[in-house]
Amino acid sequence: MISWNVNGLRSIEKKGFKEWVEAEAPDILCLQETKMWEEQLSNDLGHIDGYNLYMSKPKKRGYSGVATYTLQKPLEVSFSFSTRFDDEGRLCMLRYPEFLLFNVYFPNGKASAERLEYKMEFYEEFMELCRELLERGERVIVCGDVNTAHKEIDLARPKENSDVSGFLPEEREWIDRFLAMGFLDSLRVFDEGPGLYTWWSMRTRARERNVGWRIDYFFISENMRESLKHAGIMPEVMGSDHCPIYIDLEFEN
Repeated sequence: MISWNVNGLRSIEKKGFKEWVEAEAPDILCLQETKMWEEQLSNDLGHIDGYNLYMSKPKKRGYSGVATYTLQKPLEVSFSFSTRFDDEGRLCMLRYPEFLLFNVYFPNGKASAERLEYKMEFYEEFMELCRELLERGERVIVCGDVNTAHKEIDLARPKENSDVSGFLPEEREWIDRFLAMGFLDSLRVFDEGPGLYTWWSMRTRARERNVGWRIDYFFISENMRESLKHAGIMPEVMGSDHCPIYIDLEFEN
């Protein structure tokens, strides 16, 4: 399963996206920041052999959006979790026999105090949804661009960014509480090392110098721990200011 903030599907299509998907052949591919509606897709993007496509429709054209390509048709699909937040098309939920998957493009809080407040309220409402699911014994996967680096090890320059949205104490504390509620940060199950980033500023050749942030995650509920076989990032994959991340899961028949 792969997750990737593509920073515009139209843009990434010109950079060999379809060929990359066919080469990687993930069972499920979750994309964020698609910046388009499904009816705007080219035939190539709308029809990748073997994949079912589920795509949100933000009210505002060219903004936000998520899309999920999946080989196995899900039992249920929803793009709604709150009437207040649905307009921006930031979530796609798919139910499979083995788990419930959320593909989420969490809000960015850098633009203004109002957007930071919006982000924190989105965080809290999404956490409550996940809490209810865990209390029912659901197996849950949450992937996407969370727009927050969790710990100092998750960005190259923590001190310089301590008062910047994306590394504010209240944003980081939300991830603490989310994990404590019953989730695992899948990458950190396998690798506690530094320098593992998923986003780099495009302005300062930051990617060449690996001056980045880890703001993209796969969170899995603790009741799926035995099914998690590996997790990692794919910094060699270009085309966006983010790189893809992945997990490998195995389920008993």
